[in-house]
Amino acid sequence: MNMESNIVSFLDIPYAGQSEAQKLDILLPDGGKKPYPVILLIHGGGFEGGDKNEYLYNDVPQALAKGYAVVSINYRLSSEAKFPAQIFDAKAAVRYIRANATKYDFDPARIVALGFSAGGYLAALLGTSGDVPELEDLSMENAGQSSRINAAVVQAAPIDFLEMDRQHRLLKHNLLSFNDVEDGPESKLIGGLISKFPEKCRAANPMTYIKDDNPPFYIQYSKNDAAIPYLQGIMLGEYLKAVIGESKVVLDISETGGHGPEPFGPPGTGPGPGQRVRPMAPPPGSPPPGPGLPLDKVLVFLDKVLKVNNLLGC
Repeated sequence: MNMESNIVSFLDIPYAGQSEAQKLDILLPDGGKKPYPVILLIHGGGFEGGDKNEYLYNDVPQALAKGYAVVSINYRLSSEAKFPAQIFDAKAAVRYIRANATKYDFDPARIVALGFSAGGYLAALLGTSGDVPELEDLSMENAGQSSRINAAVVQAAPIDFLEMDRQHRLLKHNLLSFNDVEDGPESKLIGGLISKFPEKCRAANPMTYIKDDNPPFYIQYSKNDAAIPYLQGIMLGEYLKAVIGESKVVLDISETGGHGPEPFGPPGTGPGPGQRVRPMAPPPGSPPPGPGLPLDKVLVFLDKVLKVNNLLGC
């Protein structure tokens, strides 16, 4: 256990035993009301990069100050395993949280998945596929626990792989952004050119599983994102609104920024235009390189849907 800046942290905890990638970090507020609602933080990186210590790029202290626990996970990347391994891992992490709720003072009834880019995709799929057995590997421990989440925050995420290139052309994005290529992130995830595997792409699409008992969603995209068309977010948000109701969906489309923290924070803290992989985060304990993704609007949403009033000292 480490103690830094009023943050209680438990690092590199295995949540399953099939891969070295299946580890998580737990950050708890030093104080506040228990049990803590949990933010499951899922890193981006085009399914082929990134790391759970990217929480240093985010305003995690702000979430901790509101009384949230933060659980940041690694998962198998596309170089190690193809879809659906990544959602298997994310669901195993949710089951771990519930199985260890008493140990870490987690509230098992208030778990939200928050992810950026590839991580946002997994957050969306967690939100819509809670009861889909083919997207869960119960051999990965804690089989008696539910992997359903109570809210999802989806930031700049690919959703419908088969629609992305059409949307890129519609938005006049440069050719480097296109996805139906052998070395595209989605093709690497699926295991082949996405246009040759339409059924697998449909199985990977979070919208395939939308139904009326899905949890609330907060969806954040930028119109200037040349890597992920913001129309992906529009599609997801409108479909969710039609099925679960407008009151349970916030669609937040920024007019500025690019792919990375820029849509939601100061410029210069994320990758350049069209890039999908964020720079590797420094080791835990290092100062963050910039303000990162502010969680103000997201936390207002989560406080409302999860009924949180856990300011430290209250």
